[in-house]
Amino acid sequence: MKTLKHLFFGFTCLTLIISCKTENKETTSTAATTENKTTERTGQAFIEDDGSTTVLSIAIGSKDHTTLVAAVQAAQLENVLVNAGPLMVFAPTNEAFAALPKGTVENLLKPENKNALANILKYHVTPGNYSKDFLKKFKKLGQANNGYVKVEVVDGEPMIGGAKILASIKAGNGIVHVIDKVLLPPTE
Repeated sequence: MKTLKHLFFGFTCLTLIISCKTENKETTSTAATTENKTTERTGQAFIEDDGSTTVLSIAIGSKDHTTLVAAVQAAQLENVLVNAGPLMVFAPTNEAFAALPKGTVENLLKPENKNALANILKYHVTPGNYSKDFLKKFKKLGQANNGYVKVEVVDGEPMIGGAKILASIKAGNGIVHVIDKVLLPPTE
């Protein structure tokens, strides 16, 4: 009888040890999966393309906006530009970024300057979906960084913060106005 009790006790201990090891493996696996998920970039911008054109996809598809796209990625604002909108994006060309003082773009792309870069990029986004001609009716536009950009009409053309609109491209969630200058928010 003692042998049977010892055998039963041993079997119970073995079962308990095996179940603890299995639980530990599941916990470790879950922790690793959770850790991987937190380091992945998530949100609407990273969902597989459904074929709809967004202001972000227009910029990504343009050879003239590679600097803008790099800046949007460095500031991690991709999800903002795929929201339902409507969004009006004033998209500076590569040449507009190149016209900034030497080293400005490189400095802004550094991780420690992410907030300053995001502020500048948000200054290029306005809620709405207004054509170039309709923009002539405004004196200023409220920007996504809570600032305002001045609108003037010069020789019959709207100038946004001193930038000329070179082209306008409609998107499913708004419009992209290609501009020839980087808009810099006023410093307070």
